[in-house]
Formats: sequence, C-alpha cells, structure tokens
Amino acid sequence: MENKSLRGAWGEALAAEYLRKKRYAVIACNYRCRFGEIDLIAQNRRYIVFVEVKLRKSGRYGSAAEFVDARKQERLRTTAALWLQSHETALQPRFDVIEIYAPEGEQTTQPEIRHLEDAFS
Repeated sequence: MENKSLRGAWGEALAAEYLRKKRYAVIACNYRCRFGEIDLIAQNRRYIVFVEVKLRKSGRYGSAAEFVDARKQERLRTTAALWLQSHETALQPRFDVIEIYAPEGEQTTQPEIRHLEDAFS
C-alpha cells in the first residue's frame, strides 16, 4: 500500500517542477497555519499564486479540481490572507489548482499535468 503523505509529496514536487519550467519561483511548500494548508506558493512577474495540488489515478470520479469545494476554497483564502499579512507583496494574489493524473501512482512515467489558473473565479 502506498503511503499517502509520500504520494502527496511526490505530486507536489512534480507540480513545483512544472511551475519552475513555466518560469515561476516557488517560494513556499506546505505552508500551514491554524486555518489550513497551502500546498505551494509561487510567484511570477504579476502574481503571487496559491496552489492546491490534486493527485489522482484517473478522472473517472470527476476532475481533481472538483474536489476543491467551496469549503476548501474558503480555507485556502483564509490561509492565504494570513500568509499575506506576514509576507508583504505588490503582486496580485491568485488561486490555482494543479491536477496530476498518474494511473500507476509514483511509477507513472508520464503523468498528465493540468494547470488551472485562477481556478476559484
């Protein structure tokens, strides 16, 4: 049986590498506070991006992004607001979801990555 936290870390590492290739700077991983957790915080020239990474074997039960419901979005917004209070930036905040489809789990050689920018609007 796969360890869920290791699998999550694998997915987040894939997402971080994907963002770096798109010229984002990844500035935090697994930011936690009493309100929740943000998987990745990255920035480009215009945005500070709060990223929720969703790893799935397939889209059979719906897209990975569909699992980021209104309650989860609200927790992410609150957590991001707390982060922004202690990390001043002139960049515009944005919430993205990165879906990773890996049918063979960590053994998947070519996982499918979908980047949904501004996913909550």
